[in-house]
Amino acid sequence: MYGYEQTTSGAGPGYQGGPYQQQNPSGMGPDLGAGMAGGGMGGYGQPQQPQQPLYPEPSPPSLSDAVRAFTTGGLPVEDFQSIFITSKVYCPRGERPGFLALHNTPQPVIPMFSSLKELRRYAGKESKYFTVTGAEVLDLLPTGYGFAMDMEGEHRMVFDAKAVEQMVDFTMRRMYG
Repeated sequence: MYGYEQTTSGAGPGYQGGPYQQQNPSGMGPDLGAGMAGGGMGGYGQPQQPQQPLYPEPSPPSLSDAVRAFTTGGLPVEDFQSIFITSKVYCPRGERPGFLALHNTPQPVIPMFSSLKELRRYAGKESKYFTVTGAEVLDLLPTGYGFAMDMEGEHRMVFDAKAVEQMVDFTMRRMYG
């Protein structure tokens, strides 16, 4: 047989090494149709195992952790904003697309939550919701609106419209220099 067969070792066409290569009796090159029964897996042609890093990268803090740390003074505003823009935010939704707004506050605010658990605490177990990233929140939030994060939680916080504008400026500087 001339050419190469695909083997269960993950080797594909063009694979020229390993235990599946034998010389055919005529000496005319590799005969990959015949496998080595019980043959050893030695040296060259052995599939490479991916190397594990010595020290795995730490996972970034969750938005819930960032909210807790920020409200207790343990996280600078720039670090909170960096975490917020990349995190998933849970938003209650109504029948029509878009944010639900609370207008019984000095400025209208949008309720948002750092986790599904926090959203359920506020809106109930059967509530409808959607998720967006913090960056998408800043992009989609109507002008003049703020947002309240984890309203029923122990570490709730409110960002008024001016604070949202500052977050947008920070995000733009970070993304575009």
